[in-house]
Amino acid sequence: MKLPLPRRHVAATAAVLGLMAAGAAHAGTCENLTVANVGLSSGTITGAVTVPGPNFTAADGVTYTNLPSFCKVSVVMTPTSDSFINVELWMPVSNWNGKFQGVGNGGYAGTIQQGLFTLATGLQQGFAVATTDMGTAPSTATNGDALIGHPQKWIDWGSRATHLMTVASKQLIQSYYSAPPKYSYFTGCSTGGQQGHMSAQRYPADYDGILVGDAANNRTHDHAAALWGYQYARRTPLAPFFSTGQTGAMAKASAKACAVKSGGVDGDGFLTDPRACDWDPASMQCTGAPDGTCLTADQVTTARAKYQGPRNPVTGRQIFPGLPYGSEPPSTGGWANLDTQVETPFGSLFKWVFGPTFTYLNFNFDTDMQTLDSVLAPILNANSTDLSAFKGRGGKILAYHGWSDPLASPQDSINYYERLVATQGGSANSATKSVQDYYRLFMVPGMYHCSGGPGPNAFGQPYGTSTTVPRPLRPDAGHDVFRALQQWVEKGVAPQRVVATKYTNDDDTQPVLMTRPLCVYPNVARYKGSGDTANEANFVCAPTVGKTDPAQVPAPEYIN
Repeated sequence: MKLPLPRRHVAATAAVLGLMAAGAAHAGTCENLTVANVGLSSGTITGAVTVPGPNFTAADGVTYTNLPSFCKVSVVMTPTSDSFINVELWMPVSNWNGKFQGVGNGGYAGTIQQGLFTLATGLQQGFAVATTDMGTAPSTATNGDALIGHPQKWIDWGSRATHLMTVASKQLIQSYYSAPPKYSYFTGCSTGGQQGHMSAQRYPADYDGILVGDAANNRTHDHAAALWGYQYARRTPLAPFFSTGQTGAMAKASAKACAVKSGGVDGDGFLTDPRACDWDPASMQCTGAPDGTCLTADQVTTARAKYQGPRNPVTGRQIFPGLPYGSEPPSTGGWANLDTQVETPFGSLFKWVFGPTFTYLNFNFDTDMQTLDSVLAPILNANSTDLSAFKGRGGKILAYHGWSDPLASPQDSINYYERLVATQGGSANSATKSVQDYYRLFMVPGMYHCSGGPGPNAFGQPYGTSTTVPRPLRPDAGHDVFRALQQWVEKGVAPQRVVATKYTNDDDTQPVLMTRPLCVYPNVARYKGSGDTANEANFVCAPTVGKTDPAQVPAPEYIN
């Protein structure tokens, strides 16, 4: 299968080559990169070959086009007797920009191919780029059953694989170019967001700048939240699943009721800050025969439980924040998709702890949650607010999260940011400034998990695992969040806003429907009161009108 990259990459290639005419060239041949020559600490080079370009066909049959000549190095890392971590590094033969980019994964990873779209993009921009299967093969993005009984592989997936990929890549870059990277960056969404947080918290010397999206860094509780909704959807034998017609109608109803109240403008098909919305799904409860969009009484109860999020049934304490209004529609991971699966979404990690015959519907959110956390939280959850070592090196983090994400609650990203602020001490203003000196969060209205959704959703974020993300409107720091991160790291210019674009059918070859700024949290985009509401120039970044519901902040015992 041949998949040409979006047109921005074609244009970017020529631009990058022109800008980097004086860029570094390689010091030796690709084929001479061997373990003996490089001295990898815990890995073996299994292949090193020069790919002439402009096309490259990966092992899964996908062909990437418009690529410069590059050195492709394959490495296997074996830090333990039960580890087998695949790493792939691409280094441009000429016009290297002096930078390294590590690329994240999705779900349980399991294959190098997840990250290749982003590798191709980075290569075209002059980066040396690497990704890993996280040591979880033959797992797939949604199924990690192959890791049952393999606790060392849980550690590889949790943090070790990403770190070892980074160390090995820098050693290979040094050997190939006779120079280390001047700057190192990590980009990822979903599991990639967890990888980025882990890097900053546990390996602060690995990266200078980290771009994390829709992060699943509160891993055990994020998966428990999916199980919470799954159980509610099946709590009675006759409980009907949500249809795509119902979930679509729910999102439209909340947007109609709260578009303006949430900080947006009349006619928005999404919520600017869903926390400001007080819509109740009971307003859609059927009063007569079901019509395909109204809700049964059981469905109203299930919807409220999803919005509320999981709680300990004994203590009543919040385990993880709920899903926002707008997360319901039939996207990848939408309610109608998730609830009808044979097993709870991404449920393999429960089997790691409770065994392959684990029964999802019997999970006890009191005792079983404690057991799950005792085993997996120390190796999977990236909730530490001690980023002092990363900050001390001058490291910068840009985080973003789609406000309509059905897989990882966007409120969790806000909660992590607020915990960072709370650890600073001093006044609220000084604490906020201290955090925003190195960590900035952008909430993305109307975006699903990492991409898609009814809101402006193209702003230079990295590729997802199954689809490409439309290009930003312009390849500059004002429209491309990754370029904004580089400008912050290298020039000290912190981003105040990044313009997101909504294309027709989310296709960057079709007309632009809308642009709107993404603002540094807690600010949101506010309409000035005049001018075209589809033009970002008519919006300013101002304080949110949203409320913070204390019930959406997990109890301390669930922040581990």
